[in-house]
Amino acid sequence: MRVLVTGAAGSIGRVVTPGLTALGHDVVGLDLVPAPDGTPFAWHEADCADADAVDAVLAAERLDAVVHLAGVPEERSLPEELTSHVVTTAALLDAMVAHDVPRMVYASSNHAVGRTPRADGELTEHAAPRPDTYYGVAKVAAEALLRLFADRHGLDAVACRIGSFLEEPTTVRALSTWLSPGDAVRMVDAALTAPAPGYAVLYGISANTRAWWDLEPGRRLGYQPQDDAEAYADRVQAGPHDEAEAEFVGGPYATARFHRPALGA
Repeated sequence: MRVLVTGAAGSIGRVVTPGLTALGHDVVGLDLVPAPDGTPFAWHEADCADADAVDAVLAAERLDAVVHLAGVPEERSLPEELTSHVVTTAALLDAMVAHDVPRMVYASSNHAVGRTPRADGELTEHAAPRPDTYYGVAKVAAEALLRLFADRHGLDAVACRIGSFLEEPTTVRALSTWLSPGDAVRMVDAALTAPAPGYAVLYGISANTRAWWDLEPGRRLGYQPQDDAEAYADRVQAGPHDEAEAEFVGGPYATARFHRPALGA
């Protein structure tokens, strides 16, 4: 497949782009920054919030799918979050319809349901939206856009609610929420190649013994995670915030203060 990866220079993008290439996909990168030295595939430097720039990229490339990883990965003000995650997603989806690109794989987040109490048990894809921050609100809204375009335009759209993407887990919470680099590539590849998923949600975590989220939605799409955070459990030290971070599935985000811009900003 010829796949546009937005946020290709980001932490997940730097792993997913070579991983997809190794699996035989023809990757095109897109980011706000120039291509890193030695990048072996096509690259566009553009802002995904700029609808005209996005349309120009999709007009220039004959694509089979978009993997949308671009976006600020932390809590900021509500306007910033909506621009970064909702406006960008809408620009891409509009351009996809205009240029007959049939599938999006979207990097959503566990923070879309982050305020769900852990006492509610293992979360399925049917969990009601329950964001823990403005970041989580933006992810919920972006997922709603994917559902809209799947319903109205027949696009295939897979929302991957990513847990803790790390080289290895470093906290007790991450023993439940970890997504390994290798499994991140497997997850995106499965979401790209699953036959006719329509609109689907999966939880982007590895096959963790202590998993908080149901892996079955991903397995139905062909995602077979191979790593388990338990392999690192003996390296993870207990911390003073472990109990608080386990109260809600969003961990520290669920109790953090919202980011509000200064008056006059």
